This record gives sequence, C-alpha cells and structure tokens, in this order.
Amino acid sequence: MHPGVTAAAHPHRPAVIMAGTGRVVGYAELDAECNRFAHLLYDAGLRPGDHVAIALENHPLYLALTWAAQCSGLIYTPVGVRLHPDELAYVVDNCGARVFVTSAAQAELAGAIRDRAPRVERWLMLDGAVPGFEPYEVAVRTCPSTPLASRFEGADMLYSSGTTGRPKGVLPKREEHPLGTGPALTLFRLIGALYGMDTSGEGGDVYLCPAPLYHAAPLRYCMQFLRAGHTVVVLERFDPEAALAAIERYRVTHSQWVPTMFVRMLKLPADTRERYDLSSLRYAVHAAAPCPPEVKECMLDWWGPVLHEYYAGTEGNGYVGCGPREWLAHRGTVGRAILGTPHICDGAGRELPVGEDGLVYFADGPQFSYHGDPDKTEAGRDPAGRGWTTLGDIGHLDADGYLYLTDRQSHMVISGGVNIYPQEVENLLALHPAIADVAVFGVPDAELGEQVKAVVQPAEGATPGPELARELIAYCRARIAHYKCPRSVDFRAELPRHPTGKLYKRLLIDEYRAAASGST
Repeated sequence: MHPGVTAAAHPHRPAVIMAGTGRVVGYAELDAECNRFAHLLYDAGLRPGDHVAIALENHPLYLALTWAAQCSGLIYTPVGVRLHPDELAYVVDNCGARVFVTSAAQAELAGAIRDRAPRVERWLMLDGAVPGFEPYEVAVRTCPSTPLASRFEGADMLYSSGTTGRPKGVLPKREEHPLGTGPALTLFRLIGALYGMDTSGEGGDVYLCPAPLYHAAPLRYCMQFLRAGHTVVVLERFDPEAALAAIERYRVTHSQWVPTMFVRMLKLPADTRERYDLSSLRYAVHAAAPCPPEVKECMLDWWGPVLHEYYAGTEGNGYVGCGPREWLAHRGTVGRAILGTPHICDGAGRELPVGEDGLVYFADGPQFSYHGDPDKTEAGRDPAGRGWTTLGDIGHLDADGYLYLTDRQSHMVISGGVNIYPQEVENLLALHPAIADVAVFGVPDAELGEQVKAVVQPAEGATPGPELARELIAYCRARIAHYKCPRSVDFRAELPRHPTGKLYKRLLIDEYRAAASGST
C-alpha cells in the first residue's frame, strides 16, 4: 500500500486537510506532487540511500515531500523549525543531506545556515524564494507527475529532540525493498492491529495530527494513515479549543497527543469543553512523555474509554502499550511489551527484581545506531554485552509484566545520598490550578549535593511570588515525602518546551548550574 494506489482508485478523496485554513490536498494532488519531487531528486543524482533534509512548518505539501523521499528509497530528515540556527546547521550537515527544502516562512532561519552545510547541493524554498534558494515551484514545474520507473521504500532519519544533549540522528538499517514491501510496513501493521486503522485501502478513517510533523510519532503515524488511504487532518499549531473543534468538524476517528496537550484541554472552561461533539473519536493515542495518572483519569472521565498509551522512542528498539481498561487495572502503567522484551537493570547491567526501579532495556527488539556517533551508540547498549538497548529511561515492572516509568536517568536528583525522581513531583503539580507548566530538577547544594528546585509557569490569573511559592511547597509536602519536595520555587513566563511537548529541562539545569558556579 502507498498513496499512489489510492490516487488511482479515489483521486478526489481528501488526503490532507489543514484544519486552520481548510486547505484540502486530494490524493491525486498528493500523488502528483510526490512524483514531481521524486523526479527532481532523481534528476539531481540522488539514489536509494542518499539523504534529504526538510525544514518546514506544518505545511500543506509536507507529507507529499516526505512521501516522495519515501518512495525514492531515500533517507529523509525532517528538522524542527524552532531550532537555533547552530542546531539546524549541525543537523543538516550531520545527516549528509544533498538537498534541503524549506519555505518562505522559514527564510530567516534557513538563510542563517545557507553557508554552513557544504554538502547540500540544492537549496529549495516553497512559497517564494530569497537569494541562495531556488523557488521549489519553478524547480518541479517541468518534472513528470507520473511515478519513477523503479521505486523503493525509503526511511526517515530523525534526530532526538536534544533534551539531554546535542540531537542524535537515529540511523535506519539500510535494506532495499520495493515500494509497499519489507520492514517499512511494520508500523503500518502495528497501528492496524492495535488502534483499529483500516488497512484494506477502503478509507473512512480520519486521523488528527495536533503536533509538528517533523517529530517522529506525528510524521510516522500520518505516513501510515496515508499509506492506508485515509484522511489526515493537520493543525497548523496546537490550540486546545481548535483541536476539539477539528474533532467535531471533521468527525475525527483517530488522534495522537502528548500529556501537556491533555492538561491544556482540561484547563479550558467547562462550558467550552462541553461545547464540542467528540463522539466520532474511537482511538486517542498518547505518548512522548509520562502522563500523570490524575490527568489520564480526568481524560477518561471526559472522553470515555478511547485512550491508548504507548512507550517507544525514535530509535524504534521496543514498543510497550496498553488500552484504557488495562490501564485502569494497572494505574500508572505505560503498558506491556508488544515489540521487544523489557528488562530492568542497575548501572552495572545486573537485572533487578519486580518492583525495583532501574534502567529500562529492551531485548529481542530492532537494533539502532546514532549517525556518526559510535560513543553515543555504545552508551545505549547493555554493559553486560547481551545486545539489549536503552533509551535512558528509569522504571520498573510489576508481577504481570506491566512497565511503569519513573523518569529519565539524566534527570535523577541525588540529595543527601537519596535518589529522587522529579517526574513524580511534576505529576503532582501538573493539575494545580495556579500552574500552567512546571519543571522540577536538581540544583547544586553545598550540604546535600543537590536540592530539589521547581520552576513554574503560572496559570492565567495566578500571581507569582513568595506567597504562591510557599503554597506550592506546602501542597507537595501534604501529599508526598518531604525529602522529595521542592525546597524553592522560581517563576518564569514560559518554560522551554519542544513543540511536541517534551521539556528542554537540560537548558534549565545548565542555567542553574552555571549560576551556582559563577560562570556566565
């Protein structure tokens, strides 16, 4: 299956709908654009295994471009448009892209890296161009809208969001398979089996993407729904009420979220939340970060038993999931293994007993490597040499094999010799009415080594200051062990979050450590 099959049978079926503008890209248009760009790439000398980089906002032609690379057997790297120019230049150069595609909306960012990625041979810009870039529309104008003579499955090479260091490119295993065959269909089959996506090609499902398309899960799930011939509705940017309106307007059947989106929707006024008909929604999948149990319970009360959770990473080394009824029977779990076998180990690679927190490893799952970085690749391997791999998360298993995530290894606070996992405190504070967003982490302490710090983005109407700080600390101390609670609270207008919902906690940690050391 691929979009060309649907284009031939149902040319006028909507493939992509932009929720904000209402722009509709039909399957015939999607396929023609995909084919034109594929021919341009081929004529530029790119062959299976070569690299393309795409730096776009959620654009109507985004998925046509990624499908062009996919059906050309190429490796394509979608790049975040909120990166600093230094980060963007690093990713584009590091991935070895020979063609770079952006849009006029990103002209300032793209222009800042124009001379910093010497391996790029062609610089293309949608919706107009500035010096140093070719107008995309002119470049593809004479390219055929028919398919390439030979088509092979490509793959994405996505970069981790850099929450614990410089972004890492996850290098896919190169195997040449004709379009519509091979391991590229693994996720296609998985979504069909787990989340009820119709894989017959008859269409009928509607998938809502409320997140940036350059992130792993939104892109990959959109690609699979298009592979199956369904309609994908894309929010140009996340807005809680706009997301609810899109579900009602387009009769969305499937969607994918991150917990921060749930929190923002739950904080809408009750009459706003009740205004929209969400009855078409059959599967609301969430991942990317642990969901506070209280948040999930509120969502289940509101949306009903449609919430499905999974734990996986860009690296694709394992997949753990659970449905709503499983979760209610195992409150707080992210699920049981579907791909790979989870093991919990200590720092030396020794396996830990049921219920004890340690580093989560996967055995029997797909292997991965970080592009051009053997040290990072090795750091994700089991020190005991069993071939197990980890994403760096801390958690434990229960007696039934359900996995519970505690935090990332790199976020653990050691205060007075005691291990503290900030995620627990963040989960507790997430639904406090005075908090819009919160980050909890360790800061240097002369006596304890580290102490727990909370940095809070106040909710609208809340007054930041010493009184609110005391209230939040008391709130925590009334609910969890005192040693886990923040000893101090600072306030910020906004926290540094990736558009997918992941918190750039590393930036805050680095800032506070630099201040403590007296460096700038």
